[in-house]
Amino acid sequence: MHANSSQAGPPPAARAEADAWMSRGACRHEDPELFFPIAVTGPAMQQVSVAKTVCGRCPVQASCLSYALETRQDGIWGGTTGEERLAMRVRAAARLSARRARAQ
Repeated sequence: MHANSSQAGPPPAARAEADAWMSRGACRHEDPELFFPIAVTGPAMQQVSVAKTVCGRCPVQASCLSYALETRQDGIWGGTTGEERLAMRVRAAARLSARRARAQ
């Protein structure tokens, strides 16, 4: 998803890297509002599904997802919702914590 987030913005290094792939995103010709549903339940699920379909055919989906995880974007990025990315970050933190505990 192209950068249209309500956040202050990513760090300059992340932004420069994103510029390299964002112009190739499948979302670039879509209405940006598609990727920022009001909710991720109920009737909004159709909007989420359509946005994820666009992401599913995107050649830069992995870069988009990495960017969204790194910069904590709102909306649909890399085929995931903000809630799905939060769960990914929580699982990654738990794995890291478990590895650290085993190393001690």
